[in-house]
Order: sequence, then structure tokens, then C-alpha cells
Amino acid sequence: MKKFLWILFFIALIVIQFIPMNRTNPASISEINAPDDLKTIFRNSCYNCHSNETVWPWYSYIAPASWLLVSDVNEGREHLNFSNWNTLDLSKQTKLREEIWEEIREEKMPLWQYRILHPGSKLSQEQKNLIRNWAGE
Repeated sequence: MKKFLWILFFIALIVIQFIPMNRTNPASISEINAPDDLKTIFRNSCYNCHSNETVWPWYSYIAPASWLLVSDVNEGREHLNFSNWNTLDLSKQTKLREEIWEEIREEKMPLWQYRILHPGSKLSQEQKNLIRNWAGE
């Protein structure tokens, strides 16, 4: 019985690989206009989930990890997409700046699991200060 369950598990693992996931990178409409040092921070720590420039790593093609990654990126882009920043009205940009700083200040972003897989995404205090000043706090 135990052997049968293992075989069933491995068959299921193979079968789920054929469930299609939509890993897209739509064209950027209007990228954020920010100082270069700030753009660099955003590119290193935010763009993979919050832009149309996602770099899809090898494990994003293996289920069930692919399900989580695609879901996280879609949700991230829905809430904040730096690739569409300049299409937003000024009040929305201001609100997002405040939300960006709040998420960073409370250590909610970048996500802890992202920081584990991308150690360079962890923000230094100097980087946080740049973001705080940009956000208007």
C-alpha cells in the first residue's frame, strides 16, 4: 500500500507539470520617472513582482512552485506596477508612494520568501531612507 501511494504521488507530480501557467511580461506602458539610484533599488528589490519585467527563474516552470510564483506576480502587478506608473494620476501615485514606504517600513516588502531566494533584494537602511524621502515621509 505504501509503495502504491508513492507511485501515485509521483504520477500526480508529473501530471501537474502539464497544467499551463501564464508567465507573461506585457509591454511596459510608461515606466516610473524617478532618480537612477531609486530605480536601481526598485529594479533589484521590487521589479520581479511589481513590473512587466519579471525574470522568471527555472523553478517558475515547475509545479507547484510555478503556481505560487505566477499568483504572487499577478497579485503584485495588480496592486503596483512600476511599468505603468506614469499612466496613473498624481493622486494615485502619491497614495502608492505612501503605501510603498509603509510596506517597506513594516518589513512586509520585499516578501520574506523572496528575500531568501534573492538575498540582494534585502534593503539596507540607506536604501530605506532614500525610499522614505521619495515617498514624502
